[in-house]
Amino acid sequence: MPEAANILLVDDQPARLLTYEAILGDLGYSLVKAGSGREALRCLMEAEFAAILLDVSMPDMDGFETAALIREHPRFESTPIIFVTAVHMTDMDQLRGYQIGAVDYVYVPVVPEILRGKVQVLADLHTHRRELLRLNRTLEAANADLREAQRRLRDENTRELEKLNHNLALANAELETRNALLHNEVSERENAQRELQATAERKDQFLAMLAHELRNPLSAVHNAVQVIRIQAQSDPQMLSMSELLGRQVNHLARLVDDLLDVSRVSTGRVRLRVERVDLVDVVRQAIEMSQPAIRQREQSLDWNPPKVEIPVDGDAVRLIQVVDNLLRNASQYTESGGAIRVSLDADSANENGIAVLRVRDNGIGIPPLMLEQVFELFAQVTPSFTQSRGSLGIGLSLVRALVNLHGGSVAATSDGPGAGSEFVVELPLRKEETVSAVQAAPVPEASNEQTRRLRLLIVDDNADSVDALGMWLRIEGHDTDLAYSGEEALTLAVARRPDAVVLDLALPGIDGYEVARRLRAQAGFERVCFIAMTGFGAPADRERARLAGFDHHMVKPIDYGVFSKLLAGLARIEPGAAASIAGGDRRKQAMH
Repeated sequence: MPEAANILLVDDQPARLLTYEAILGDLGYSLVKAGSGREALRCLMEAEFAAILLDVSMPDMDGFETAALIREHPRFESTPIIFVTAVHMTDMDQLRGYQIGAVDYVYVPVVPEILRGKVQVLADLHTHRRELLRLNRTLEAANADLREAQRRLRDENTRELEKLNHNLALANAELETRNALLHNEVSERENAQRELQATAERKDQFLAMLAHELRNPLSAVHNAVQVIRIQAQSDPQMLSMSELLGRQVNHLARLVDDLLDVSRVSTGRVRLRVERVDLVDVVRQAIEMSQPAIRQREQSLDWNPPKVEIPVDGDAVRLIQVVDNLLRNASQYTESGGAIRVSLDADSANENGIAVLRVRDNGIGIPPLMLEQVFELFAQVTPSFTQSRGSLGIGLSLVRALVNLHGGSVAATSDGPGAGSEFVVELPLRKEETVSAVQAAPVPEASNEQTRRLRLLIVDDNADSVDALGMWLRIEGHDTDLAYSGEEALTLAVARRPDAVVLDLALPGIDGYEVARRLRAQAGFERVCFIAMTGFGAPADRERARLAGFDHHMVKPIDYGVFSKLLAGLARIEPGAAASIAGGDRRKQAMH
């Protein structure tokens, strides 16, 4: 039976050495531990090793220095070294490691399957190399015997030589076969990795397309509801039904947004716009957003804001999303007439201080076994109750992901079913001495000019959506033209010279991007306001729209409050200057 391969584990942290032993212990190798580079060199002088697992960051002598000394010794110049690092390494650092003689890198936290796979490959190669050396020594001994036998009997030596050559050919063929199998295994792993990445990209593309396809019919219904709401002012029953439809459309749109956000966070594609944020203002805005749903269920909300600011470093939009999701979750799992309580405090007990947000309800509560699972994707406390409320179980998962991105934590507590629940969010307070204040952008002064009737061009291949939106705009008093394709939009725009063009981006034939580019290139359209109205709302989509010449980007179904304010701003501008709402270069305006 072949001797077990020796694996040298070098790390100054005993806990990590124990981890390596736990991962590699059942593979049958002889594991030798060293707590420093110098101890590793001593171990190398005493035994032969199939591979060295070497920590990069060690006191006294780091991994790079240790590797360099190992490579200087002729005995160890071909011993494989795998660097272990807990920090992200630059390309130059990795190049330095490979120049010293590293064959691979492993990043902490270590993935057991990856580490086992890498070590097994190197150990197998070492075993094959030792076997080849043994075969070579056997061959040398056989040649010596052959030379001795030649002196006795030439014919017998010839037959022995042929036999040995045949055995050597078989050994070489076996070695080539094993090398081919190893090469195939490496290729299969690379193909699997590429397929995994391609699957993730296809999933993201599918979610984006699904969101777009869902938002188109939602937009048509949303626009129609808005028209019904205006025309039903004198009919309380119709007004109530239009408000009900509006709430359900907003709920569906929110589910779509949450699905996309969960996907982006899980794949690391969410980037925070960090600035100084007052959590008191964040909670206040979130309460305003969630009040309609709470009032609909006739629930009470108790909120006594602190008298002072509670500043943190974070993305205000994402933090509002966190609080809004917690409030909607509390309302969703609380029966009509229930109570929700919100509190916000600054706790300076720890070194840097933390902000503590609590959202408490007297709803259905959470079973003890579910407290750790409520933040998992698609988790549902009571499926029948959840399904009756139209929940997918993604809101709390998104809350945890966004809080973690801000360096905070979130936890759930409950005394059990029927006893209500409490969610506690902790965020680090802002370090005022190390973070400079962010100067707020100046707010444009309100114009004293009379508002005027706008000439608008609305373009969308979804006839239901564009017809309903056009009807609402006409009710609002604007001169509105409708187009159902890019070609029709180009013709109408040139003929009517609108103040603003509201364009769907995913038009068949000539899409919205190309329509905007062509119109921007024509004389007289330099100062026309272009508004993208689309089911695609990712940052890349917004940037592409900006480069095509759009001034604003609105995701379907559009927020009529935001849209009305935008049109009101355009209506206060002198004719021909509709796009310059806040003055300055349009390319520097923020995309809505």
